Amino acid sequence: MYQLTGVTKRYRRGKETIDALAGVDLTIEDGGRLVIQGPTGGGKSTLLQMLGALDRPTAGQVVLDGLDLATVSEARLTRVRAESIGFVFQSFNLIPTLTAQENVETALVPLGPKAGERRARAAEALESVGLGERMGHLPGEMSGGQQQRVAIARALVKKPKVLLADEPTGNLDESMRDEIMDLLEGLWKEHGLTFVMVTHDSALARRAPRLATIRHGRVTITENP
Repeated sequence: MYQLTGVTKRYRRGKETIDALAGVDLTIEDGGRLVIQGPTGGGKSTLLQMLGALDRPTAGQVVLDGLDLATVSEARLTRVRAESIGFVFQSFNLIPTLTAQENVETALVPLGPKAGERRARAAEALESVGLGERMGHLPGEMSGGQQQRVAIARALVKKPKVLLADEPTGNLDESMRDEIMDLLEGLWKEHGLTFVMVTHDSALARRAPRLATIRHGRVTITENP
């Protein structure tokens, strides 16, 4: 479970101080699903970075399963990201010179399994996203939707507790957007993930049981029917 208390993140922009987050209080239950929406520059990605242990707040607590991500050592944060949190981004972030299988295997390297286990787990993850026949293809040989499926497999191959997605359908057309969201929702249910997604797409936001709207660094929670 995530428990955020008084989370504030300040940046300096010239002589001006900007509060990207301004005293955010938020609870996300294990297995919960939350969509974050808001205007550009409103703090959406900053909040996701806090949840993903990619940045620390200026003030407040970001507690994941009893561990305050705001105060633990950098080494511990790195371990939490490697073991417990999967990331999916708008731009896929695949290594162009590696095959789909090799890209997925990169997520396992920090965890130390032997090469044979890495290959087997990567193959299983790619099968789970419908790419069992594309394992040997390079990113440039695949469509945008297929590349995003590889990125999802890479996020899930380490069997994380949390899946964080930042505009995962932003580079896809409408039909592929719906395919990817159906996949993500199915994997969320199948694996019991805690799933948090940033999107500007209101149609996708309405599919989630909870919506966090963030404006000027402040969060309002809406329960979708």
